[in-house]
Amino acid sequence: MRKKIVAGNWKMNLLLDEAIALNEAIGSHINEKQYDCEVYQFVPSLYIFPLLHQTENITIGAQNGHPEKKGAFTGEVSMHQLKNLGVNSILIGHSERRQIFNESNAFLKEKVDSALSENLKVFFCCGESIEERENGNYANVVIEQLKQSLFHIPEEAMKNVVIAYEPIWAIGTGKTATPEQANEMHIIIRKAIASFYSEETANDIRILYGGSCNASNATSLFSQSDIDGGLIGGASLKADDFISIINAAK
Repeated sequence: MRKKIVAGNWKMNLLLDEAIALNEAIGSHINEKQYDCEVYQFVPSLYIFPLLHQTENITIGAQNGHPEKKGAFTGEVSMHQLKNLGVNSILIGHSERRQIFNESNAFLKEKVDSALSENLKVFFCCGESIEERENGNYANVVIEQLKQSLFHIPEEAMKNVVIAYEPIWAIGTGKTATPEQANEMHIIIRKAIASFYSEETANDIRILYGGSCNASNATSLFSQSDIDGGLIGGASLKADDFISIINAAK
């Protein structure tokens, strides 16, 4: 049985006092309950150190990292530095990094290799645009992202990978893939993993849904056979909403 994951992605939101208060509220609630799921928060790099050891039941991860260990990359933070700080997980391939910052599949491959070399758990994001969904090419697009940036790693390394399927057309738009649409894509991804690696690895790896997942639809999404939790955007910024999503995953 795959343990579910609820992961928040704060993006470029919150001030430090707000971040500390939010993390404290969620952590206190988890302490009072018995949950059989893992909780992550991917926070702005400024807040990693203040939050890293604030609560034992929330894992603080990085939203971004540069593949080079050091060098003339003004404004960047390396995977090596993140690991040294105490970080153990990172988001790679989020659609905003692909679209706004023009990160190619080849560059994401470098990031994956660097993160895994530092023993960071990789949350690898993949997903299609509305045009690719409507023209029926969505499965090929997602599998190609996986092939070019992730499926080159050894099978053993896949144990340190979580995949997040996030249809671009459903991120921050209020639109959500139906539970059936989301589950279909998760099944396609799992079959691709089985084809490239093995049935055992495919059955073990956790695949999250990201894309306007919220307190009202989390239960129906998480009840699907191949959805192992969620990568949560806006709803992760409100303690009550995020707690409701955690409740749906328990």
